[in-house]
Amino acid sequence: MSIVRILPRVAAVLAALGLLNASLTFYDVWPTPGVEWHGHVSVELAAAVLLLALVAWRRPSGPSRWLMRGLAAAWMGLVLGRYVDVMSPALYGRPINLYWDIRHVGAVAAMMTDAVSTPLLLTAVVALLLFLGLVFLATRWAFATVATAQRVVAVRGAMAVAALAVCGQFAAQTVAGEALPPIVVAPPVTATYFSQARLVAMQMGGTPSAIAAVRPRLDTDLGRVRGADVLLVFMESYGAVTVDRPVVAAPLTASRARFAADVAATGRAVVSAMVDSPTFGGASWLAHISLLTGVEARDEGANAALMSQSRDTLISTLADGGYRTVALMPGLGYAWPEGAFYGFDAIYDTEAMAYGGPRFGWWTVPDQFALARLDVLEAPHDGRPRFVFFPTTSTHAPFAPIAPYQPDWPRLFSTEPYAATDVARELAQVPNYLDMTPSYIHAVDYGLASIGGYLRQHPGRDLVLVLIGDHQPAALVAGEGASWNVPVHIVASRPAVLAALRGAGFSDGVTPERRAIGPMHALLPTLLTSFGTATQVAAAPPPAAGRPAMERR
Repeated sequence: MSIVRILPRVAAVLAALGLLNASLTFYDVWPTPGVEWHGHVSVELAAAVLLLALVAWRRPSGPSRWLMRGLAAAWMGLVLGRYVDVMSPALYGRPINLYWDIRHVGAVAAMMTDAVSTPLLLTAVVALLLFLGLVFLATRWAFATVATAQRVVAVRGAMAVAALAVCGQFAAQTVAGEALPPIVVAPPVTATYFSQARLVAMQMGGTPSAIAAVRPRLDTDLGRVRGADVLLVFMESYGAVTVDRPVVAAPLTASRARFAADVAATGRAVVSAMVDSPTFGGASWLAHISLLTGVEARDEGANAALMSQSRDTLISTLADGGYRTVALMPGLGYAWPEGAFYGFDAIYDTEAMAYGGPRFGWWTVPDQFALARLDVLEAPHDGRPRFVFFPTTSTHAPFAPIAPYQPDWPRLFSTEPYAATDVARELAQVPNYLDMTPSYIHAVDYGLASIGGYLRQHPGRDLVLVLIGDHQPAALVAGEGASWNVPVHIVASRPAVLAALRGAGFSDGVTPERRAIGPMHALLPTLLTSFGTATQVAAAPPPAAGRPAMERR
């Protein structure tokens, strides 16, 4: 056979092997959904080549059509698994947990596509289906090309030797615990699936959580805040990126300065710090329950274990101290079993907001309106000081569009709460899923303006405001290798409270030190100690199992 006829066949086989190898060894190109290759090799490809070699030896006519289709379909599953495996930490900031995360896929997808026009969304879906179809056809062609080449005994032997070498290299890497030159074998995707299956088995088996047995003492006489309203605001996605990452921090300098001016103009002072959140990029409720119970909940299992018990919380402690406890939940449009666990006196959901203005993005009620509505709903209360728990929504991904800030607060209740030009400008902001940083900056600016504006609406009110982030935004915004830290600002006009907080590591002003003073759940005893004499308040001991190494970045 002439070399002219051999070279195209050799090129086709090499292309097929290269395609199959690349499809399981790519890495993310942060901060985009794109991928790149580092020249690594796939042990799964080596196993597939050995399988085809065995089939060719036992069946010279070649593998059956059904085997080839099944192999291509299985390979597609591995490709998708690889993509999720490398993209989840890069874009979301943590590894995926299919058992807990898959239930939120629908809601997250709906939220992220809410601001996308229907034609554009349909175009994207069709393009994705076509792409997956092309990948499947390319995979079938690649396996067929390799299987055909293995009909030649010499070629089959050479491929088998190379595949065995890759398997040996993988075994050596596994024993050494690190990549070994000259051939680097990429982490196998099958290991990821086995890991996920193990997580599912553990959760379905009802493995009890050691966290559920931890019960910190939350005793305090609340002497330093007696008579003052306490407002706990969890600002969605408000993370250390607003201080740590210059591309985000610099544009927000003016926003922080304005917030500081709002505090000072009302005769109050502010101290700030960083704390380490138990979650990253999502699952806000884990941050909520960690702070409110004083027990760190890192996953849904811990969350469920905590809520299955009757236990002391910040809400119950304040209620015992004579407070009326209120949950301001403008994003709540469904049943909320956590409400029964926490035992709030009142829960104000989306319907209670009675918002009649334009909708901006996924969330119906803007944060500023929710704060204004709170004053209306709680105006006729019984004279007890109020504790208000308020998780915001306007700073939630994808961060656009967002309501304009309305300096004229009473106008929020009118038939035209915003100027038409402001509404048109904000609704024109379409989420850019490849670069959400500008939208994030705008959303945080709005959040700080709303909280600062609320303070200005109540200059003489005896108020202790705890403003804290629930978690960092997704790594697409937070940055590669971002910490899990979030800022916490405490605003008050009571010197004794502020002095106690300074003693616990807080610093004056609205720009916290970058180093976290501790985990979020340990902030609860710090708060209670600053609120009054609390000789029995103690932080919950950490669980026996440590956080995965990836999370300690």
